[in-house]
Amino acid sequence: MTSSYDPQYAPAGDVGMALMVIDSRLKAIYDDKAGPGVEQRLLTEQFVASLDPGQADDLLDGACTLIYMFMTWLRKAHEEHGKDVIEYVVPNLVATMGTMHRSVPPEAIPTMAGLVIAAGTGLSPSLWRRQYGDWTDKEMNPLEATAILLAEHINRMTGDPAFATRLITEALSRAEEDRPSV
Repeated sequence: MTSSYDPQYAPAGDVGMALMVIDSRLKAIYDDKAGPGVEQRLLTEQFVASLDPGQADDLLDGACTLIYMFMTWLRKAHEEHGKDVIEYVVPNLVATMGTMHRSVPPEAIPTMAGLVIAAGTGLSPSLWRRQYGDWTDKEMNPLEATAILLAEHINRMTGDPAFATRLITEALSRAEEDRPSV
């Protein structure tokens, strides 16, 4: 029996645009050992601010799709070693977000943990979140941080700073190849 929060019922959003934002942030973090560069952060903020409401919704759905895809990969990787992804990923994510006082308000952490748990159990993060109403402005940075932290976790696990981005890019390419031509 499928849930009404099953990913098949969720909009994928603009995964490419969401991946571009996340990859840009990761590269800024990896390239600037002192933290993300101010210039890079400003460019990304300007880009996001330039989106119309439909594009912003697509970006949000795309970020949720990334979280779902990252958690699916993490779940499979942990299951190969007889481990529970929720047990090993969520506490670390919550602890890290708890140290990010300027980007992640404490009241957003339970929502992001729920979002990740939903994804880790095979539910759509965007549909799970939608049951609580519209996204708030205070949830934008935490949502971005969640996707970045999951991608960075994957990159650390694999020892490859581009693995998470490549994982999604290859999945998008396979999906495009599998799409019937019109």
